[in-house]
Amino acid sequence: MTDLTKIPVTVITGFLGSGKTTLIRHLMQNPQGRRLAVLVNEFGTVGVDGDILKSCADANCPVENIVELANGCICCTVADDFIPTIEALLSRPERPDHILIETSGLALPKPLLKAFDWPAIRSRITVDGVVALADAEAVAAGRFAPDVAAVDAQRAADDSIDHETPLSEVFEDQIACADIVLLTKADLAGEAGLAAARQVITAEAPRPLPMLAVTDGALDPRLILGLGAAAEDDLAARPSHHDGADDHEHDDFDSVVIDLPEVDSVEDLVARVQQLAREQNILRVKGYLAVTGKPMRLLLQAVGERVRHQFDRPWGATPRVSQLVVIAEHHDIDEAAIRATLGA
Repeated sequence: MTDLTKIPVTVITGFLGSGKTTLIRHLMQNPQGRRLAVLVNEFGTVGVDGDILKSCADANCPVENIVELANGCICCTVADDFIPTIEALLSRPERPDHILIETSGLALPKPLLKAFDWPAIRSRITVDGVVALADAEAVAAGRFAPDVAAVDAQRAADDSIDHETPLSEVFEDQIACADIVLLTKADLAGEAGLAAARQVITAEAPRPLPMLAVTDGALDPRLILGLGAAAEDDLAARPSHHDGADDHEHDDFDSVVIDLPEVDSVEDLVARVQQLAREQNILRVKGYLAVTGKPMRLLLQAVGERVRHQFDRPWGATPRVSQLVVIAEHHDIDEAAIRATLGA
């Protein structure tokens, strides 16, 4: 790669818990001879996903090439955060051959694509492609594809309902911006679920999109890297609910960080997290936990009532601190109630 060659960037977008970090881990483990860099944008002040990826760092993607931007959407902090971060990556003694950007699950990808036209970087990097991850099981269940008839019925009964929910708008904007869609958790969705998810996405997409079924992020990197889409020059083909707006709001969502004592029963904590989703409409919970009598830290990630956990590595010199990030729509965040449910 010469100094005049634009470095390709792959933007990986998708709703909360769709599998973005799992996909990036797979790409890091199968770099196809590329030197990679990863930029992780999280919603909230605790960078769980960045920590997960740093644990996978190697010669092809060293720790210093994994950068976290927490507590702020990169498309809203372009001058202060995004541009300096990209410039720092490009100034490294060994420039990356390819940059992966994991957006927040709440991010709208189109404003980020517009940032690639900034004078400081537009001659140096290009959007190789936008990869949208969609939880096939959730999409098949219709969670992010509103029933038009049901919406019309609600509208007729309530004059205050005049648009789709923020969650569905985020989902639709991510699909509309994509060059390829990965239907994740294919093993949970099954063939019928995958077929239903494809049908929903086809109906939402503004143009035909290739769709691939994926389980645990495992796929040939050549299918999503090297697309050469130059997406920053193709914005008109990627419509957004927010086209024409000067900016976009993230006030619909909020997060709180909950400190917990050491966990005596993992099963009890899982039940409490499921209770949060069921009773308080919590969308996402993730973090690390210290379990009594266990030298390994416990990584917990939840999407709705689906909770996954595993011991990932010894605490070592790291303080044994149990901490969970809880994300929900703004009106559903009741910190006192969340703390009470989790026993904080």
